[in-house]
Formats: sequence, structure tokens, C-alpha cells
Amino acid sequence: MRLETSQHQRLDMRLRMAPRMIQSMEILQLPLMALQERIDQELSENPILVDLRESAAPETDSEEPSAPAEDATVGEFDGDGSDDWTESYGETHRPSRAALSEESDRKHDAMQNMASRPRSLHDDLSDQLGFLDSDPTVRTLAEYIIYNLDDNGFLNLELSEVVRDFGGDVTMAQAEDALALVQKLDPPGIGARNLRECLLLQLTPDVPCRDVLHVLIANHLDDIQQNRLPAIEKKTGISIEQIKEAMEHLRRLNPRPGARYTPESTLYVVPDLIVEANEHGEYEVRLVDDHTPQLAISRYYQKQLKNKHTDAAAREFIQKRIQSARWLIESIEQRRNTLLKVARAIIEHQKDFLDKGPEFIEPLKMQQIADRVGVHVTTVSRAVDDKWVQTPRGIFPLKRFFGGGTTTADGEEVAWDTIKQKLLEIIAKEDKQNPLSDEEIVEELGRHGFPVARRTVTKYRRTLRIPSSRQRKHF
Repeated sequence: MRLETSQHQRLDMRLRMAPRMIQSMEILQLPLMALQERIDQELSENPILVDLRESAAPETDSEEPSAPAEDATVGEFDGDGSDDWTESYGETHRPSRAALSEESDRKHDAMQNMASRPRSLHDDLSDQLGFLDSDPTVRTLAEYIIYNLDDNGFLNLELSEVVRDFGGDVTMAQAEDALALVQKLDPPGIGARNLRECLLLQLTPDVPCRDVLHVLIANHLDDIQQNRLPAIEKKTGISIEQIKEAMEHLRRLNPRPGARYTPESTLYVVPDLIVEANEHGEYEVRLVDDHTPQLAISRYYQKQLKNKHTDAAAREFIQKRIQSARWLIESIEQRRNTLLKVARAIIEHQKDFLDKGPEFIEPLKMQQIADRVGVHVTTVSRAVDDKWVQTPRGIFPLKRFFGGGTTTADGEEVAWDTIKQKLLEIIAKEDKQNPLSDEEIVEELGRHGFPVARRTVTKYRRTLRIPSSRQRKHF
């Protein structure tokens, strides 16, 4: 009971985080290109921030200083101006609050003409979640579920895995409440665990033929896909005319509600990390940040806080902008450290994947990495979200290295991805005139030492877009 209360308090505290912590989490979640856009925007809006790479000349006596490297600081700064600065600038160099505001607004207006990163499915769902009232624990679970949806908006994690990822500090009932919360969000059908659930979630009261559609989707989806309308009529008593009418409305439902957020074509991927083998055969991870601006705080404005001629309003304005700049710089540094720690832990665990190939991927939970790095599992989720890593085996999303598994007949733990590879291999070798049923695939996998349930084979076959045995048959 005491442990549960403690967890609740921590989650409640996280819900009411200071803006500084919220910004830190947002920065951590951003992929490289989005981070650079965010930095460019901050540079345009905050005259206190400077990019050391672009600072080449000493600050002049003009009202808009060039903010050079030798006149900027990335170190600690006391907001009250208590640092021992050199001689203050004179009255003629003192920027007024109005001048600072005008400069900030001018740069902000210029930013409006720049293209911004398209909003992702996770962005929209997280925003919607913020408007819903819920228990702090359930909200945290819902956030975790959102970050684990695939590009189509489906949840491929079992709720038992979600509970396990939180180290047993939450209950299955709380996980179910969290999923129900996510499934209330737009677009309808989001957060489903399979096609049937996705379509059922879209049956709002205003959908025509709702009752008939519910029966068809819940119990006869396979018959619909095989166009076995007489069989449906015989089992349900619903006329073929009604079935056909309902199927017209069924075609208007969206089987991939999250897909609209995914660009139809991706020309290239910019990796956030690069993994390379050193001369000893060990893998080293480095962050791709060569072209990321090196932020600092202009000392010109810090000196104004020491200048006795600076009026109170301008002093307050500068202090707030300096605080905002420091938070951003610290958040970016924290992102760098966290991302490197998480990536190194992942690569260390998945060494066989890099040495031998994808079929040797090991089962891996986010909680395992969280424990190893010493952070909360939601931090790992944010760190890997929409991040890509370049490896000797190719470029992969960091999420690619996570996944559950099962125990073989020999007691060895094997990843589900390995079983998918074996499933593809079995189907590739089958007799095309007499293809294997899902039950026969289960038996074949068992002979290879992979005991799995029939529903698992059916699920993975559909995930891999492999038709049923009837559809695979060649005459």
C-alpha cells in the first residue's frame, strides 16, 4: 500500500512538472531535423541566444550586437546579475524593453514564413490527452501507449507488456483504463490492437447500418474478406441486400487511422545516431550533431543587468529571456546525454543483430534499458521515438531494436522478429498448390523449436501482409 501511494505521488508530481521539465521532455522527443528547426525558431525569437558558430566578429557599439563567441557564455549565470562582469556599457548602448521586444517580434514574423515540421500522430494525440481529466497514473500509461503506436495507429504491445514495462507498479485495470482513454481520441479507431477492434471503434451512433455492421465486423470479418455473403446470411439471418448495404458503409471506415500522418513517400532519413565498429570490433555510438547550432547566452545582455542605467522593465525582460535561453541549452545537453546512454545500452544488448543480421535480434523491453540507464521507462520511450540510427547493417528506427519474445523448446528466449523470419521462410518453401494453413504453420514452427499459438501466427501473417492459404493457392 505504501509503495502504491509513493508511486501515485511520483506520477502526480510528474503530471504537475515545472515548465523547465516539460520543455526538457519535449526536446528529448524531437528528432534531429525537428530539433534544428526548434533551435532556429528560438534563435529568431530570443535575442539573448547566440550561435557560436556564426559569431565571428567582436560585438560593436550598435544596438543590435553580433554576439561573438568571445562575448558569449554557456556557463552558469546568476539571474540577478551578480557575476563579476567587466566595465558596463554606457547609456547610449542600453537597449530599451521596447527595442528588445521589437527585435524579437521582427524575427518571430520572419519565422512564420519558414516551413515547419508536419505534426505527427503522437503530437496530435498527446495534445488531445492534455485536455482530458484522468487519474495521473492512467494518464502516464496513456502517454506511454501513445508513444508505442505504430504508423497506422495500432498498438502492437499487449497490455500485460505495458504493465510489465512499468515494473509492476501499475495494475492491468489501470492499463485497460489508459487504453480506453487513448481510444477516445481522434481519429476514430486509434489505439486498436487489431483490424476488428479498429473498425468497431469507428461505429459511432451516427454511422448508417450500425447494428448490422457491428455483427458483421465482430463475428464475420473473415467471411466478408472472402465474400462469403450467403454463409453470413445463413448464420445471422440478415438478408444479402442488408449485408451489401452495410458493406458499402464498411468501405468508408478507415482500416489505418494513423496513416494520414505518415508521408506517402520518404525520400531520405536523417539519422540521429551513427554506430561504427572500432579496430577492436566493438561498436561505438556517436550523436549526429555536427550541424546543430552551438547555443550560448550573449554577455552583452548579461552586462545590461549590471548596468545601473538599465531600467527595471528592460532588466526584467532580459532576465526572463536569459532564463528561457538557459533552459533550452540545458535541455539540449540533457537530450544529448540521455540519447547517447539509451542508444549505447540498446546497441550493447543487440550486438548479435549487428554482427550476424536481423534474424539474431534479441528480445528487449524498454524497461530493461530504463533500468540499465537509470531513468523512467517513459524517458526511454521519448528518447527512441522517431529517432533513427545508422549502423553497418543499414539505417533503422531505434524502436526496431525493441520487441518481446517467447521461450523455445530448449528453454532459450527468442525474439518475435526471429519467429516472423522463420514464418516467412516456411511460407516461401511451401507447396503453392497446397499451401499451409495457419494451424499447419504452427506445427511447422513447433518442429523448428518455436512453440507459438495459432492466433499469433494469424496475427503475424496479417502484419506481414501474407494472404490466407486459400488466397495463396495456385491452381
